[in-house]
Amino acid sequence: MAVGSDRGRLLGEPHAIDREQLGDPAPEVAIGLLGRLLVRDLGAEGTAIARIVEVEAYRPDDPASHSYARRTPRCEPMFWQPGTGYVYRSYGVHWCLNVVVEPSEIGAAVLVRAATAIRGVDAVRRRRPKAASDRELLRGPGRLTAGLDIDGYRHDAGDLLDGDAGLWLAADAFEVAAADVGCGPRVGVSRAAEVPWRWWLADAPEVSVYRRSPRAPTGEHRAGDDRPHATGARRSE
Repeated sequence: MAVGSDRGRLLGEPHAIDREQLGDPAPEVAIGLLGRLLVRDLGAEGTAIARIVEVEAYRPDDPASHSYARRTPRCEPMFWQPGTGYVYRSYGVHWCLNVVVEPSEIGAAVLVRAATAIRGVDAVRRRRPKAASDRELLRGPGRLTAGLDIDGYRHDAGDLLDGDAGLWLAADAFEVAAADVGCGPRVGVSRAAEVPWRWWLADAPEVSVYRRSPRAPTGEHRAGDDRPHATGARRSE
C-alpha cells in the first residue's frame, strides 16, 4: 500500500521513541525517522503535529557536516546524547532542526528537511502566511522551523524525547516500506555533494526540489556501494 493515503493523518496518539534506536549509524537512523512525528505545543493555539517526510544524514567524517574534524561551540550539541536537538541558523537567515544521533561524543545528526502538517494546520498557516498551498507550509528546513515555531534560542540542545520547550519527536502506527523511500544527494551542500545521504517519502509533495550547490566541485567522486540505503520495511515499535 502506498503511504500517501495515511501520511496526512494521525494513526493513533503519538508515543515516545526509544532513545536506543537513535544510537545507530546516522544514515540508518535517518531512514527510520521518515514517517515519525514532530509534536509542537503552541500554547493557547493547541498542539501542532507534523509527519517527517524528508531527512539528511551528517557524520563527523563527512566534509559537509558541522562536526567534521572539529568540535566548536556552535556544533557542541551534536556531541550530546541521541535525541538532543541541534538547531542552527543557516546563512544567518533560517533555523534548521536536527536530531542528534549515534552515541554521545560522536558528532552525528539528522537534518529534518520537510514534513506534512497533520494537526494544528491552521496554526501552522498563521506562521506561514505567504505559503501558496499546504504543500509549501513545511517544505524545506527553514519553512519547517518557521511553521512549527522552532528556533535556536529555545530548542538548541533541548531533549527532543522529553519535550524541552514544547517540542517532541514521537511516533504513531505509521509504517514505511523500502519501496516508498527515495534516496539521493543532499540539497545545496558544497562539499561531499554527491553523497546520497538524503531520503524522502516518494509520494510526499512537500519533498524539496533537488538543487546542487553552485560551489560544489565538478567531477566529485560518488559514494561507494557501502553507503546505507533503505533495505526493508521498518520494524514495528
